[in-house]
Amino acid sequence: MTKILAVDDDVQILKLIRNALAREGYEVTVQSDPLELKKMKLTDYQLILLDVMMPKVDGFTLCEEIRGKVDCPILFLTAKTKEADIMRGLGIGGDDYITKPFGIGELRARVKAHLRRETREKKHVVSVNGVRFYLKEKKAYYSGKELGLTKSEYAICEYLALNRGQVFSKDRIYEHVFGYEKESDNSVITEHVKNIRAKGKKAGFEPIETVWGIGYRWR
Repeated sequence: MTKILAVDDDVQILKLIRNALAREGYEVTVQSDPLELKKMKLTDYQLILLDVMMPKVDGFTLCEEIRGKVDCPILFLTAKTKEADIMRGLGIGGDDYITKPFGIGELRARVKAHLRRETREKKHVVSVNGVRFYLKEKKAYYSGKELGLTKSEYAICEYLALNRGQVFSKDRIYEHVFGYEKESDNSVITEHVKNIRAKGKKAGFEPIETVWGIGYRWR
């Protein structure tokens, strides 16, 4: 389920946002205290709605602080419509503005549009078929639980998942994970895949499919 975070000091606006977007099937987390964002795992969200005018810290400052930690679209909620303010917001990493007061229809349409068009290169987290890959930490989670993959197992999973639908030979996987300079050993990949499957089965899913005579692909 797509997760959205809404940050605004006005609890009535947060209630409106949560109700409007929840009806579209989104899981909405609301936060009236912007300082609490420092304690939250922001990479869990696929879109962030950020109010500009807040008493403790303004939305522009927050955007500057979190943009380096998240890849998702950040949409400002603001009564500020001056060109200088718009340019500043977009310049520090914001993706769009929703001007207050806004209608429910506009809110839903803007959110849908940004989620649909989101093609930003992922640097922090990618979700593929229920598995969340934290690219910097090199960790993978399924249903909220870490899979406990080794460095090599993670590299194999990330490679196959980010190229889902494609079939790769053992040699190709070996070259990607260990480098061209090493002598290929298919049995190494076979054992790693075996271990990955065991960990996936324990977590409740089957991550890798064998395409007989060719290699492996992400389910």
